[in-house]
Amino acid sequence: MALLPDLVARWRLRAKTPAEKAVQWVRDHRVPGAGVKGRASLPMASPEVTGYLIPSLYGLGERGLARELVQWEVSVQRPDGAIPAVDGVPYTFDTAQVVRGFLALLNELPELEGPLRRACDFIVSQIAPDGTILTPSLDMWQLSDGSVLSDYGHLYVLPPLLNAGRRLGVSRYMTAVEHALDAFVRKPDLVVFKAELATLSHYFGYMMEALADLGRTDLAREGLAQAAALQRSDGAIPAYPGVDWVCAPGVAQLALTWYKLGERERADRAVAYLERVQNPSGGFFGSYGRGARYFPREELGWAVKFFLDCSLWRDLAPPAGRAADHPHRRGAAGGAVRD
Repeated sequence: MALLPDLVARWRLRAKTPAEKAVQWVRDHRVPGAGVKGRASLPMASPEVTGYLIPSLYGLGERGLARELVQWEVSVQRPDGAIPAVDGVPYTFDTAQVVRGFLALLNELPELEGPLRRACDFIVSQIAPDGTILTPSLDMWQLSDGSVLSDYGHLYVLPPLLNAGRRLGVSRYMTAVEHALDAFVRKPDLVVFKAELATLSHYFGYMMEALADLGRTDLAREGLAQAAALQRSDGAIPAYPGVDWVCAPGVAQLALTWYKLGERERADRAVAYLERVQNPSGGFFGSYGRGARYFPREELGWAVKFFLDCSLWRDLAPPAGRAADHPHRRGAAGGAVRD
């Protein structure tokens, strides 16, 4: 009889859609009174992962949960505007992802404008005169082989800062984005899908989505063509050239950018792969396949986040070759609103 509640929970999960299962994973891995875990095994909530989960949840109708999470983000913000990571370090990247959450609820909660401005001011303070995006540390970007994740991942800092500048009418935010983007696009290898763990599909996906969101769809398409050349018949994309194993969040991120650029067929195949490997919990391990090197036995909150984004965008993919509007702008968020 003791097994009955567990069996009921399993049955309920089987009855849900893949997106509903993923939302349930978020709920199951929320720290009471705080945010969502970045990694299932850790006891603490991740401000970064929670921050960029907020627009995904809000768009899918989980508005009550989104409001609770954004209020927690405000509570952990430092006086200088930064939002510290789980190790207490105020990474520039992490603060930018919380900006995404603030923006998602700004219309509903106008009191978020103050925290939003402070977060953006902190980000601007981390952009050097030459356009380089600085950060107090890269400790959490270190990989198991001793390498460090590509600094080009900082491209993903720029879209939320740009959107904040537009929403708030703050020109210096937009100018800072232009300055930093110019510095990135001068890099000759910016859109090269390198055969190395430091630029695995998860970080390459950050880069490609950022370029698409910043209007550099030409560069995003150039980079994505390299991932497309590696895509298998089952929809999976190797974590990077030269390996067979697959990074789950990277597959979701590449699919998301394909949706944004109107490449629906490739995106659909990638999402179908993810639906096949989705765990009974609704989550995803960091990687799958022989030799997997990116959290192969750990469920990751950011994998769930990008899978949910694919669910939002799947029904909004434009005709081939055209870029899509954001689902929140089009008012087409899926799912019933839950207050």
